[in-house]
Amino acid sequence: MSRKTCLQSMEKWEEAPLLEHRKAEHNVSGDGEARLGRRLLEENRTLWAVAGPAICTRFSTFGVTVISQAFMGHIGSTQLAAYALVSTVLMRFSNGILLGMASTLETLCGQSYGAKQYHMMGISLQRSWIILTGCAVLMLPILIFTEPLLVSIGQDPLISAVAGTISLWYIPVMFANVFSFTLQMYLQAQSKNMVITYLAFVTLGLHVFLPWLFTVRLHLGLAGAMTSMVIAMWIPVFGQLIFVFFGGCPLTWTGFSFTALTDLVPILKLSLSSGVMLCLELWYSTILVLLTGYMKNAEVALDALSICLNINGWEMMISIGFLSAAGVRVANELGAGSARRAKFAIINVVTTSFSIGLVLFVFFLFFRGKLSYIFTTSEEVAAAVAELSPLLAFSILLNSVQPVLSGVAVGAGWQSVVAYVNITTYYLIGIPLGAILGYVLGYHVMVR
Repeated sequence: MSRKTCLQSMEKWEEAPLLEHRKAEHNVSGDGEARLGRRLLEENRTLWAVAGPAICTRFSTFGVTVISQAFMGHIGSTQLAAYALVSTVLMRFSNGILLGMASTLETLCGQSYGAKQYHMMGISLQRSWIILTGCAVLMLPILIFTEPLLVSIGQDPLISAVAGTISLWYIPVMFANVFSFTLQMYLQAQSKNMVITYLAFVTLGLHVFLPWLFTVRLHLGLAGAMTSMVIAMWIPVFGQLIFVFFGGCPLTWTGFSFTALTDLVPILKLSLSSGVMLCLELWYSTILVLLTGYMKNAEVALDALSICLNINGWEMMISIGFLSAAGVRVANELGAGSARRAKFAIINVVTTSFSIGLVLFVFFLFFRGKLSYIFTTSEEVAAAVAELSPLLAFSILLNSVQPVLSGVAVGAGWQSVVAYVNITTYYLIGIPLGAILGYVLGYHVMVR
């Protein structure tokens, strides 16, 4: 679907009264006979058909990172702090850019599928591969020169040296993400995402075994943990490529096309808007980690904050799953010209995600710092995590809604609007306030 067609769909949605009676809407009878219960059942079936596999996939991808961190923590506290820097700074930096730019496919493929312009989905996928691969190449110097970059901004030299080694291992992971993110969104837009779920479970199961084999049995240390991570990230990519290339998507994948080399500039502009929108959310925590690295007893502070961010990240994977589902549902309904069903889908997905967030809010308040022992054996770090737990619980509750609303924006193509909102809330308010409370008023890592 062209950028012009995408913008036309958005204009129609903006102009249409959302509560207006519309005969074109399918599955919702014009005479009002459809009951709310039936509509909810139908909508939730459609929602979970996308959200369920998306959540499983996000859990798997994030689980690979967390499992690696857990093994790093048992290798040594320096390795854990270094991995915290890489995972919460460099990984979030690159993943934010790639995932954000790949989310353009949720808009393009979702609306193409809703409008039954199936051939455009495969072309959009190929265009995204070209754009994201070029973006990954541009980010290579940051990963190659991680150690001197961290030292130059005042981070601990010992931690920076280990982080530099880890970042080199992350290069093949970054290129795996180019294909992983785009393929997931391409498949989700057409509800062919069970293959993603199966591969996610295989990947997570394998990554539980391989780090143990490489680090505990073979004593390969950091290299063993990172080797397992690289293997785990590429397995789903190969599986999804085989599924797409060999008949899994006969309507939307008709082979490679030179058409994918045309009209790249409009797609690049939309990709950049999507990238900025999501990056501004993910980089916020990255800046907080960097600020934490300047505090006294930085190793404990970094360890505690990274553990809290990873626990928070588990809940975020659920919200990001609903983000994907919201984007797909809104884009599909807009592509089909059904504004009323798009509004109903938005209300349903926000309510569902918030309900899950409320349950997790209570769960983390109850367990407090006990979960920290998954990542560390340090009593000092565990105590710091326990102190941060109430703030962590509230963060989890708020994060159950905010990403879902971003998904609505992705489905409608409003990424640039959300980017402005994120700049204001995160960077003009959040970061300066955190710096004042942390350094001037002496609250330290608690305000992060």
